[in-house]
Amino acid sequence: QARNAEKAMTALARFRQAQLEEGKVKERRPFLASECNELPKAEKWRRQIISEISKKVAQIQNAGLGEFKIRDLNDEINKLLREKGHWEVRIKELGGPDYAEFINQCSVLRYRNDFLH
Repeated sequence: QARNAEKAMTALARFRQAQLEEGKVKERRPFLASECNELPKAEKWRRQIISEISKKVAQIQNAGLGEFKIRDLNDEINKLLREKGHWEVRIKELGGPDYAEFINQCSVLRYRNDFLH
């Protein structure tokens, strides 16, 4: 029976590889940002994470959710925010924009605007 399982796995692996080569399967985000060596792909994964965060924030604003579901969503959002930070560091390493510095500049400008008006 183990042999049949091995055959099935290799058939599945061949099928998945064929689909990847044809471009039919979505590419999965690398577990570690450091595994990505292409700036456009790193930007793509960061955008994907931001999209996931936005969806979860919209869900958490639903008044009908129970306390435990809200806590779970909050934990997932925090995890995604940490992951986004890892991708932003990797993007900077690959020569892309420094998103953390951009956020700091926006905060300073907002503070100045509030302070001066």
